[in-house]
Amino acid sequence: MSEVYAARRTRLRERCNAAGSAAALISRPANVRYLAGAAPQRAALLIGKREDLLVCTGPPDEKPTEGRPDEALPVHPLPGPGPAGDPAVAAADLAASQGADSLAVEEHHLTVARHRAIRSVAPRLRLADLGGAVEQLRVVKDEEEISCLRIGAEIADQALGELLESILVGRTERHLALELERRLVDHGADGPAFPTSVATGPNSGRRGHRPTDRRVEEGDFLSVCLGATYRGYRCEIGRTFVIGTSPADWQIELYDLVFAAQRAGREMLAPGSAYRDVDRAARQVLDSAGYAEGLPPLTGHGVGLEIDEDPQLAPSAMGKLDACVPVTVEPGVHLPGRGGVRIDDTLVVRPEADGGPELLTITTKELLAL
Repeated sequence: MSEVYAARRTRLRERCNAAGSAAALISRPANVRYLAGAAPQRAALLIGKREDLLVCTGPPDEKPTEGRPDEALPVHPLPGPGPAGDPAVAAADLAASQGADSLAVEEHHLTVARHRAIRSVAPRLRLADLGGAVEQLRVVKDEEEISCLRIGAEIADQALGELLESILVGRTERHLALELERRLVDHGADGPAFPTSVATGPNSGRRGHRPTDRRVEEGDFLSVCLGATYRGYRCEIGRTFVIGTSPADWQIELYDLVFAAQRAGREMLAPGSAYRDVDRAARQVLDSAGYAEGLPPLTGHGVGLEIDEDPQLAPSAMGKLDACVPVTVEPGVHLPGRGGVRIDDTLVVRPEADGGPELLTITTKELLAL
């Protein structure tokens, strides 16, 4: 993988040089990991004028949550905590010592205090905003990254499938969420990709619901959203079921509507499709049925080293999809006090010649009565 990380750093260096910066300081953890293979706590990466350096407090440990450092990347350990032990500040000082006269920094991640400290230790450096340059590089994934997402999706599918085979009535939302997260780890995940959501009955009508001690009852909608992290890469799946009995007519109608919206969004996933057009395809299905009010602000988003990254599939989003971009498609309708449906898949954009979008999360989308 060393050549992969080196190539990523080279692409970033070329962008920085074209913008007039001799060096770059990367402090956002996901971006450090993308370029260096690992992101030890508070580490910073210097894309230097003479050499690149991973600056951290002490030698990095090989932990699943932090990754494995690029063996070809020099590590510059710091003595300890305190201002002198701040990796971002130390990296700026190193950039100046390499002869750089300008440094691009991630202003959207650096605190004001760290920004001031950098100016203090390297007053002659001209600081520029790197913006979202690394995030833009991360949008299109290579096949190794997609493989990690695929394995994470398999783990999430397995954990969800096992839960559905167990007795659910009488168990609390909180208990089910904890069990799902335990099963993710049991099957090889680094951990959950985000806090697992389990919503039952009227709670499924609340968007963004967090599990409570409400117990599962006969006739409930059971809405579950979970994700697995595998080698740092995060996927997402969401499904809605009915507990115990045959679904009521209103439950079937609502589920079929959301399923149709999700399918419309998935069918728009192709290289060259505008982000907003994917959102529009799903949203129009729900709008036409009278559910324009209260819909989520977006239909989906990118996934990777973070669970919510570019692109954003939203009404005002600018840009078009490329091949090998993993995204979620997750429309939902939530009726406060009554119940709701959310169907959420992780897919990879592929051209039609390669079979169209690759579905990573394959748990059935049939409305099951459990």
